[in-house]
Order: sequence, then structure tokens, then C-alpha cells
Amino acid sequence: MDVPKLLEAASLLVPEAVVTENYITVNDVWEYLAHDEWEVALDLLEELGDVHPPPLAFWQTLATAAEQMQLDRSAAWCHWRCFETRNGIIRADLALRPAHEARRQTPFSGAGVLRPMWNIGGKSPTGEPDLYIAALWVEFTPFMEPGSQATVRLAPLSPSKWQQLQPGQVITMHEDRTVAGTAVVLEIQGPSVAPATLQS
Repeated sequence: MDVPKLLEAASLLVPEAVVTENYITVNDVWEYLAHDEWEVALDLLEELGDVHPPPLAFWQTLATAAEQMQLDRSAAWCHWRCFETRNGIIRADLALRPAHEARRQTPFSGAGVLRPMWNIGGKSPTGEPDLYIAALWVEFTPFMEPGSQATVRLAPLSPSKWQQLQPGQVITMHEDRTVAGTAVVLEIQGPSVAPATLQS
């Protein structure tokens, strides 16, 4: 299916009543599609998808369209949203330790590339903290630098092990056994469909 058809198909999955805080509706998407403004239409659809939880097919279709347009970050975001649709959303406020206090000396991509370990309160059979892997997406910024703070989204490798997590809980990020950052859980939403893996 070509890009316009994919974007049209995704548009049909957005209820007409859905409106963003900038007063964007699916009618705006149709207008941009009529003028072959596919990238703008994709951006608007992503925005609409954050207002009202769409079906999994919405994000899958947008991911395919973004891939065909070679928009890597948009494609990665849509795949990320596929994962969240299946497994739920975890958002947290993350503060990284400064470079002089931590192993990390350089910024990392905010687009779900980094998969650090997290101490979410579990213990191993020997009583040591049990660390669980979760990919990390940084909201509204392409990179996160040592010493910085940002709102992040987490995609656990084993979502079932994160079910006890609660808003307000403090968790720590690790790239080795030392603490790389501290996060406060802001929001947890359950899955919209049956759980699956990070692949969409």
C-alpha cells in the first residue's frame, strides 16, 4: 500500500470528535492529504493518536507509512506506541547523574535506542537488587545528556515484572551496577490490547 493510502487508512481509525489541544481534528489531516502534504499529515495523526487511544492498527499503519517515507524517528515512535498499546504506558521523570559522577560521559539518543537496567524494588534470591531491562524514550528531545532531566517513557523487556510499579515510586537507572539516574514514576496505564513483545 502506498503512503497516501496508508495515511488515509489510519485517518479512518480516528473518531471525528477527537480534537487536540491545538484544535486539530482528522479533517485537518484530510486537508493535508488532499494537498499531498504527507509528512504533515503523519505528524498530525501522531498528535491525534496521543489524544484518544486508537487501535493497534492505527500505529502499525503509521509505522509502515513513516518507514516508506524514510522518517526513522517517526517510524520508531509509531513502533513504540504499538508496544505501549499492547503492554501499557510507563512515564517517569528521569534525572541523570552528571558526567563526573557517572559512567556515562556522552549524550544518548532519546528515540528508544538505549536499553538500560532499572531497579524497581525487586530482590534477587541472594537479597541483591534485581535489575530489569527497559528501553527508554525521551519525550520532546532527541538526546539526553549526563546531568539533565526529562520526562521519559519506558518499555520493559518483561512487562509482567513491572506490574507492581506505582505512580510516585522512585526507581533507579543503571548502565552497570552503579546508579546512572533516578526516576520518579509519573503515570502508568494498562494495555489497550493483549500483551506482546517490543516488536510490532
